[in-house]
Amino acid sequence: MKKFLYLYIGGPSPDNMTEAEVANEMKAWESYMKNLGAKLVDFGAPLGERKVVGDGAPSKATGYSIVKAADLNAAIAMTKGHPQLAAGGAIEVFDAEPPGM
Repeated sequence: MKKFLYLYIGGPSPDNMTEAEVANEMKAWESYMKNLGAKLVDFGAPLGERKVVGDGAPSKATGYSIVKAADLNAAIAMTKGHPQLAAGGAIEVFDAEPPGM
């Protein structure tokens, strides 16, 4: 199994949600992640304040998680039912292990 990074883009902001909405959103995330079982390497976290060093543009990433899967297609398939997608956000899936690891 290889590691893959789920980079979350967009989605709802807790700053614009009621306490009940935040609680429901967290319950959905916890349920989804629990269903991943041993394939979940790191639940991850929201991303906060940022500063670009160098000539790059800031990303629109809002958080991340790390999972294990056989290959990129399997990691993509595991996003089915992900609360990030249900909330109108996106997930960019990266192979997080260099070839030969």
